[in-house]
Amino acid sequence: MRHLLISAATALIAGAAFSATAHSAQLPKGAAHNIVLVHGAFVDQTSWKPVADILAKKGYNVTLVENPLTSLAADVDATRQALAKQDGKTVLVGHSWGGVVITQAGDDPKVSALVYVSAFAPDVGESLAALAKGGPATEGTAAIHPDDKGNLYIDRKVFPSAVAADLPPEIAESLASHQLPLNHTAFEAPVDTAAWHDKPTFYVISTKDKVIAPEAQKMFAARIKARTTEVAGSHASLVVHASEVAAVIEKATLAK
Repeated sequence: MRHLLISAATALIAGAAFSATAHSAQLPKGAAHNIVLVHGAFVDQTSWKPVADILAKKGYNVTLVENPLTSLAADVDATRQALAKQDGKTVLVGHSWGGVVITQAGDDPKVSALVYVSAFAPDVGESLAALAKGGPATEGTAAIHPDDKGNLYIDRKVFPSAVAADLPPEIAESLASHQLPLNHTAFEAPVDTAAWHDKPTFYVISTKDKVIAPEAQKMFAARIKARTTEVAGSHASLVVHASEVAAVIEKATLAK
């Protein structure tokens, strides 16, 4: 899984990542120097590597959270452990399921802004299951099924077109075969904190997303009063449109 995601990043956004080195030196005055990136379900933290490379080369301190995906509490704890290691203001970023995690963990006083990338943004008392049921049906959500242990996967045949239609087919098919499951208890757990009520928020909408419908993403962005950017990408926009996503995160480092 790790090598497949890195291969996809190298193939698709190498130019964007490596051109960032020209701007490395000094960060803008007053910017948050720390960025913590929280991945979604079915993939690991290397899904953030294209964005992380761009930001790190500009001088930001970037941390990739490794979610166990066993429960909401476990993923929130992993994120809080990452936040505890930060020195000063920190931008907290979540993709997909990671949006649920940052909503709960983002009340940390170090967090200066939240960035949602094709992500769920629940309010207090809402679970991922409730949001998925209440929103428009998508090819991706319809293909999520439990195994006999209660772990959730996306149907391998549907995964490439639903999740990663703009990645090379061989990469998308390999990712489908090497999914990391999300435990059903995480899917059903409601958040008891919604940090976006009290933090500056940003949202990257993926207009060709077949997992979280673009209409749902626009609803989330409006509800959390986020500064919004649209990219013409799939649910894998954090890889394919890494430079645009990194630019939004940079704007968030200056939020007050």
